[in-house]
Amino acid sequence: FFVSCSLQDMFRILRTQRIPVERFHEKFAIQMNDTHPAIAVAELMRLLVDEHLMPWEPAWEIVTKSLAYTNHTLLPEALECWPVDLFGRVLPRHLELVYEINARFLDAVRIRFLGEEERLARLSLIDESNGRSVRMAHLACVGSHTINGVAALHSELLKTDVLRDFHELWPEKFQNKTNGVTPRRWMVLANPRLSGLISSAIGTGWITNLDELSRLEPLADDAAFRARWRDIRQANKREFAELARERTGVAIDPDSLFDVQVKRIHEYKRQHLNILHVIALYLRLKSGIDDGVPRTFIFGGKAAPGYRMAKLVIKLITSVGDVVNRDAAVREKLRVVFLPNFNVGNGQRIYPAADLSEQISTAGKEASGTGNMKFTMNGALTIGTLDGANIEIREQVGADNFFLFGHTTEEVTALLRRGYRPADCAASDPELAEVLELVAVGFFSRGDTALFRPLLDNLLHHDPYLVLADFAPYRDCQRQVSAAFTDRESWTRMSILNTARSGMFSSDRTIREYCRDLWRAAPVPVRLLSEEDVKVGFLQ
Repeated sequence: FFVSCSLQDMFRILRTQRIPVERFHEKFAIQMNDTHPAIAVAELMRLLVDEHLMPWEPAWEIVTKSLAYTNHTLLPEALECWPVDLFGRVLPRHLELVYEINARFLDAVRIRFLGEEERLARLSLIDESNGRSVRMAHLACVGSHTINGVAALHSELLKTDVLRDFHELWPEKFQNKTNGVTPRRWMVLANPRLSGLISSAIGTGWITNLDELSRLEPLADDAAFRARWRDIRQANKREFAELARERTGVAIDPDSLFDVQVKRIHEYKRQHLNILHVIALYLRLKSGIDDGVPRTFIFGGKAAPGYRMAKLVIKLITSVGDVVNRDAAVREKLRVVFLPNFNVGNGQRIYPAADLSEQISTAGKEASGTGNMKFTMNGALTIGTLDGANIEIREQVGADNFFLFGHTTEEVTALLRRGYRPADCAASDPELAEVLELVAVGFFSRGDTALFRPLLDNLLHHDPYLVLADFAPYRDCQRQVSAAFTDRESWTRMSILNTARSGMFSSDRTIREYCRDLWRAAPVPVRLLSEEDVKVGFLQ
C-alpha cells in the first residue's frame, strides 16, 4: 500500500509538470530502505506496463535506472521470503510480473553461467525448497542499479556471503554507505550542556560540519577543559539518575560507572552476555572481591512480540535487578536498571549520561548500528566486538580509546565449522559455571527452576551467537574498563577524543555520499522558516 501510494504520487507529479513517463528515471531516484519495500520493483513495472501501456523492455530499463537497494541486515530471517500462495492471493498481478522478471533474469544468467543449475537455483527469485516462496531480497537486487550495505564489514559480508552470487554476477552494483546520525538531534538537542561547551571552545561550525569536532583534540590535554567536560557529564548523569528513579524506583549513584546497553533485544546483540557478567560481579562482591569501581548497569530495548527467547532475556535482566538492588551487601557497589519503553525521547536522556557503551554483538551479525555512534559523539567509551560500524568507530577514535574483545568474524565462522561445544566453556571456567548454576537453581526466579531453563539449554547446547565462548574475553575486557575508570583524568581525555574523532558518523556525510553516488542529486540551499513565517503561513 505505502509503496504503491509513493510511486503513484511520483506519476502524479510527472502529470502536473507535464513530463513524459519515459523520463521517470531522470526525475526520481528511489531508495528501497531494506527488503520491506522490495515489492516496489513489481509495482513500478505494473504501473508502467499496465497503467501507462509501456512495452516491457523500456519499462524495465526505467525500473532499473530508478531503483536502488540498501540492505540493513545479515540475518536470513530479515531478508523476507513471501509464500507464493499468499502472494498470489493478495497480489496476483504482481506475482505474474515476478514470474516474468524471474524468467528473463534466469535466461540471462544461463548465458553467463552455462550449465550451472545450482547457481540458477540460488539466484532465482523463487525458492523452491520448503514450500515455494518469493525471495524479496533477490527481487530488490535484480531490480536495482545499486546495492549497498551500511558499514564496511557489512558491505563486505554481503559480497562474500549473503549476496555472494549476485556480487559474482554484478560486482559493479555493490557499494558501501556507512550509516550516520544527525548531530542536531543527538548532540545539540540531546546534550545542550556539552554542545554549549564545544561551541564555546571551537565555535558553532561543527553543528553542520561535524568534522570540525577534530579541533577539540588539543583540548583533551587541557586540564581546565577536562574539568569542565567532566562536570558537564556528571550533571548529565545526575539528571538521568533522577529520571531512572522516577521511571523505575531504583536509586542509582551518579558517581558510579554508567554501563549502558540500549537497543532492540535480540540474541545476536547478546544482552544475556552482559547480564551474565553482572551476575559474576554480584558473586564476586558477595565473596568480598571488589575492584573498587561502583557500577550501574542500564538496559533498555524491546523484543519482537513473538520472540520468546528475547523476552526471557528481558525477564532475566529484570529478575537479576530485583535481587541485586534489594541486597544491602552490594547495592552501594552494584545496581541494575531496566528502563521501560526505550524510544528516541529516552535515548536523548541516556546517551549523554553514559560512561560505557555496550556494543557486544556476535561478530558478523550486526549490519552497522547507530546507537554506537550516538554514544561516541556524546563522549562515552565503547566496549565492543569487531562488528558492524564498531570497526570504523575504533579506526576513527583509536585503538587505545576503545575496549575490544571477542572472536572476529573469521574466528566465529571457523569455530562453528569445526564444531563448537558451548558446554565446554562452562566446564573450563569455574566462575561461568557458578553463574549459570545460580540461574539454573532458581536464585533469580524465586526458586522456579523451569523459568530460565529454555535460555540455559540454548546456551549450553546450541549457543549460536557464542555467548559462552566470548564470556571470558568479555570479563577480562571489563576488568580493563574498571582499571581505566579509576583514573578519571585519563578517562576524561579518552572521552573527549571519542567525541573529537566522531565526525565521520554524521548523517550529513552519509547523505552526501548517497546523493553523489546513487541519487545523482546536488545539494540545494534550504531557508529555515522563522516563527513569524510559520504564523503567516497559517493565517494564509
